[in-house]
Amino acid sequence: MLKLYHVGGSRSMRSLWLLYELGLDFELVSMPFSLEHLRAPEYLALSPLGRVPCLVDGETAIIESGAITQYLCETYDDKGLGRAPGDPERVEWLQWLHYAETVAVHGASLVQQKVFVAKEERSPTVQKLESKRLEKALQVIDRRLETRDYLLASGFSAVDTNVGYSIHLAKGFIPIDPFPRVTDYYARLSARPAFQKAAEVVPLDEKPRVKQPS
Repeated sequence: MLKLYHVGGSRSMRSLWLLYELGLDFELVSMPFSLEHLRAPEYLALSPLGRVPCLVDGETAIIESGAITQYLCETYDDKGLGRAPGDPERVEWLQWLHYAETVAVHGASLVQQKVFVAKEERSPTVQKLESKRLEKALQVIDRRLETRDYLLASGFSAVDTNVGYSIHLAKGFIPIDPFPRVTDYYARLSARPAFQKAAEVVPLDEKPRVKQPS
């Protein structure tokens, strides 16, 4: 059975959301955001940098959320959420899959400033620069959505889970109201039952919890 290691609020939400969208059976290991657990030898054997997500499928461990999306769609997708080689939308699908990380990296920089850097050492310049970069990244998405509801003309796909998470992260740092199409897009995504399940808050001060999602 598939097993996903997940920390609430992190990039692993992408993978959890997609697993729910695909309707797959999997074991969910909800981990606290704690070096004690993320740097434990048994976890480092799966994820050498001690980060999430980590998807385990038999003897295979996959540690990048974009790679997990591609693997799940190429191996288990019967919902039409991936785009196989030769599909007319394949290149667009791959482009948006990786663009999701372009957006998220600026959000991650702001997370570092807010969470990991002491208040007196935070850089207003870095925060302003990364916020502007986030705005530019959302502008690209906003223009893309001018004639469609989702990133691909054919409709909702797995890349919407990846980009959708990046918007979910970004909105914690910048307002998305100036981007009306992004705002509507996020509203559509966040209304999906699979999104709502994946976005459930996981306490960060508990020991890892293993459960079978209902």
